[in-house]
Amino acid sequence: MIQLYFFILLPIIIASISYLFKTRYNKPLILISQLILFVCSVINFIHIKSNSPITSILGNYKAGVGIALKADIISSVFVMLTIFLFTCMIIYNFRKHYMNNLFLFLFLILQGLINGIFLSMDFFNLYVLIEVSTIVVSILIMFKKDSRSIYDGMLYLLINIVAMTFFLIGIGYIYKIFGSLDITIIQDKMIRVTDIKSLILPYSLIITAISLKSAVMPLFSWLPRAHGTHSSPSIVSAILSGLYVKCGVYLFFRIQNMFSPAFDTSTIFLIMGFLTAVVGFIFALSQVDIKLILSYHTISQIGLIIFGLSLNNTYSYWGSIYHIINHAIFKSVLFLTAGIIIEEYETRDIRQIRGVFKRMPFVSIFTFMAILGITGAPFFNGSISKYLIQKGSYSGLMDYGFILINLGTILSFVKYLSMFRGSYDGKKYSPPFNQKIAIAMLGTLCFLGGIMGIELIKFLFNVNLHITLDGYLIKSLLYIVSIILGLFFYRFLYKKIKLFNNIREINLSFNQICLTITIYFSIILTTMLILEKYNYI
Repeated sequence: MIQLYFFILLPIIIASISYLFKTRYNKPLILISQLILFVCSVINFIHIKSNSPITSILGNYKAGVGIALKADIISSVFVMLTIFLFTCMIIYNFRKHYMNNLFLFLFLILQGLINGIFLSMDFFNLYVLIEVSTIVVSILIMFKKDSRSIYDGMLYLLINIVAMTFFLIGIGYIYKIFGSLDITIIQDKMIRVTDIKSLILPYSLIITAISLKSAVMPLFSWLPRAHGTHSSPSIVSAILSGLYVKCGVYLFFRIQNMFSPAFDTSTIFLIMGFLTAVVGFIFALSQVDIKLILSYHTISQIGLIIFGLSLNNTYSYWGSIYHIINHAIFKSVLFLTAGIIIEEYETRDIRQIRGVFKRMPFVSIFTFMAILGITGAPFFNGSISKYLIQKGSYSGLMDYGFILINLGTILSFVKYLSMFRGSYDGKKYSPPFNQKIAIAMLGTLCFLGGIMGIELIKFLFNVNLHITLDGYLIKSLLYIVSIILGLFFYRFLYKKIKLFNNIREINLSFNQICLTITIYFSIILTTMLILEKYNYI
């Protein structure tokens, strides 16, 4: 068994050493350390899977006093996923000119902080980890130092500081009520709370901050600027969109579980998840910048995940957890290949990019695999997680909502695929070998995660779920019908809808986003007070 703080400190220590001692062997040594770290995460996962969760209290203090780290089956899988994705990104960027010691220093520190968020069970420790990671992410967004990236990075930093102020005030209230900041201890005490009304304010404060970190509607305006800013390196966009935003989703279901003995707000977030998914794909359809299409579609997929987590069903819950992993994989492929396309065509405007398939066959094949994954095509990873989410729907209305969300996903990527059509008579482009390795590994997982999906879920989470042949065939038929509808919509209707042009121009300022945060908090607080008054929670 490996000590849990090892997964937080080792990347930071390696980053510091490589920055202080600049040699030509830094990159190979970092890559080796990543492989060692991944092996250690697998060892811990196997131990947890076979035995029980691992808890570590730093400083040998008693529980509730010292900082608590805990690795259960879900957090250990997410730590493995984090290390794997960071390793792939380092391989992909191995020869990039900006992949210098400073960049690697910041990048590896972010890895350690993300591991810390997944492992920490202490509210104040989470606050510190999120705040520091926010600063690191802001610097990575601004790394190439052009005016647009500096603006986007500063906006991201300031907005997240405002949101985390809500979080800090909320955990202050929690400490006042429970006398502890340990999530496990608070959850155990939650059932004994007699005055439910006293929990509504701290819950509303904390969930507002987490909703912003997760980009829940309407708190998503910061995400496209951060993930899709013009000069942001592709691996930064891939990590932010594929992994870092999932820290918010991870905290969402941890916080929901913590408060669940006192009240149930799943109906509220079932609605919010659906609205987030729909608004996300509408904004994605409105964009002409390929990175912004992918960024807004991350919002839509976050909405789908929260929708599934809020269905209060075993199938939808584990389908959502599995979709977090799947989205991290296929969205990473899409951002990495988008970066290659942008560099080769020297534009991000989808209207000016044609003939990608003939010009970049290798890139195109794995992009298609990722698109098949994200749209839920049969035999690809998204089809399994989406099937499980839909199976957990408990009414026809929920089914129709899910179908609409997935149709929106397909519409977005029918548009995205338009740049692969067209002719090209010049020399074909083949990416460097290291980029091929990273893209091929991730792209292949989109397929393996589909044909081995149920077995993977059983292996990773010790959960036995079943997919019926007739149900899967019906879903596959529905997918084919959705593709036909998507093609028809894009061919005959899309360009006639002027609303998309207006939506594309929506761009909230810092003050407007802060106002939106305040309104969101007020709505959550007021709704919960009303529901509590009439005993609906």
